Amino acid sequence: MLAAEVGFSVVSECASFAEALELLGSSNADIILLEFELGSERASDFIVAARHAGYAGRFLLIAGTAEPRSAAVALKLGASGIFMKSDAPERLVRAIRIVASGELWVDSKVIQMLAEQLVDRYPQIEDTAVTGILDERERSVLMGILSGLTNKKIGASMGLSESSVKNIVQRLFGRAGVKTRSQLVRVALEGSLGSGLRQQAARQ
Repeated sequence: MLAAEVGFSVVSECASFAEALELLGSSNADIILLEFELGSERASDFIVAARHAGYAGRFLLIAGTAEPRSAAVALKLGASGIFMKSDAPERLVRAIRIVASGELWVDSKVIQMLAEQLVDRYPQIEDTAVTGILDERERSVLMGILSGLTNKKIGASMGLSESSVKNIVQRLFGRAGVKTRSQLVRVALEGSLGSGLRQQAARQ
């Protein structure tokens, strides 16, 4: 399917992480579609090994299931997305194109798991009245970004103008110490957003 897609070229297919590592030196692949779990081998271990081998491209993980901690570790190590096998094949093409453009693709089910873990780990994000770290609008905008919504759609769901949402997004960037939506999503999904916001609040 991918080989037949306009603009795509399948460079190689490998049956194991070891075989893939051997091919990296001579491969010009922009993206590696990586089985999330292959027997006893872990995607996070492969990402580390590939980076050490000099691979500078992107990784899109293909998963049957995704345990929150493993998913967060893979994203923190540099994975650009997690695509679930239960999703429609044509969406894989979209995911690859998004990852190729430098953005992050994470299945909504994985986002929900990681968001729940984030709230469990940093309950102060829920209790904003006490901590002052995130107000209700900031939290709602953040969840909209995690769900992949545009500023316009987030605004429509909250009854805010697009420019108001943009201002809140910029405020979130400042609080988290990032410059792009992808960076904000990655920080949130890695589970380090709460820590970063606490540090920012302490500096203020």
